[in-house]
Amino acid sequence: MTVPPRLADVVVIGAGQAGLAAGYYLRRAGVDFVILDAQEAPGGAWRHAWPSLRLFSPAQYSSLPGRMMPAPASGGYPSAADTVAYLTDYEQRYQLPIIRPVTAHAVRRVGERLAVETGARAWHAKVVISTTGTWWRPYVPHYPGMRDFGGEQLHTADYRGPEPFRGKRVVVVGGGNSAAQILAELSHVAQTTWVTLRPPRLLPDEVDGRALFDLATRRHRAALAGQNADGIGDLGDIVAVAPVREARDRGALKAEPMFSAITPDEVVWADGSTAACEVIVWCTGFRPALGHLAPLRLRAPGGVISTDGTRVLAEPRLHLLGYGDWTGPASATLIGAGRTARQMVGEIIAQL
Repeated sequence: MTVPPRLADVVVIGAGQAGLAAGYYLRRAGVDFVILDAQEAPGGAWRHAWPSLRLFSPAQYSSLPGRMMPAPASGGYPSAADTVAYLTDYEQRYQLPIIRPVTAHAVRRVGERLAVETGARAWHAKVVISTTGTWWRPYVPHYPGMRDFGGEQLHTADYRGPEPFRGKRVVVVGGGNSAAQILAELSHVAQTTWVTLRPPRLLPDEVDGRALFDLATRRHRAALAGQNADGIGDLGDIVAVAPVREARDRGALKAEPMFSAITPDEVVWADGSTAACEVIVWCTGFRPALGHLAPLRLRAPGGVISTDGTRVLAEPRLHLLGYGDWTGPASATLIGAGRTARQMVGEIIAQL
């Protein structure tokens, strides 16, 4: 027996920070909407981050609209657990219509609506907002010999803490914030080697997520006006949160150039030098988790989905939120998702 589809003006796919920000403004606008979340519990990707992970800004600058994140009891910047607690409280406070666990397998065109297929049932919506983020698509580059490596390889998404690597020789790959934070922690218990494609650059100690968001916003506005503006990369690559500063000050953040190959028990550089290795941690980033949109065939040459802000040009009934600057300035951050969601929902109201 076929289960009839449910109808809603807007279906939001994902109840992480971007989905909650969208839900806040949709509810305030009185829109008929539902949020479908694949997770078993609140918190989005933050539920799966390693315990020592720290945000890049104080709590008051890491908040969603309408509800300030409480300052951590321990002081400093909020942890992953602090963020999960905040997001849990947020969705309960605003009684957002979240259904979980429900996985959106596909989005298809059905007449004047988009159908979000979830297996047992489909939702038909006038507008769909995809907020699935990137955590679910970890990226690992290919290097010769990596399949023959006899030790352990893991990605940022798999890392849970330093204890399993105590006393081991660990190579950390990547020049971003995750690599620096994980290296700082591992260097207390393991023999670490840090390798990066280019020399890593720490931001000045006084620069954190507040300044980065303001910079991303200015750059976005300048681009819209056809002007050039300094990018985040002009300042540096890594936010100097407390554990990273501590590792820097004790000399643990010395980086080597990227190796060229991997043997069963070593990494090998182009000049023939080697380093013995039992573990490789790939802190090499993520890709947008957009497989559910494949039936719409939206990717342009080069694999990108062209957007005007959050709205997909090839399918105006679809909006993307929280995937990076291409879907709004700093929209993959808590504060950036909220500010982008406000403008997006205004556009959606006009569409409806």
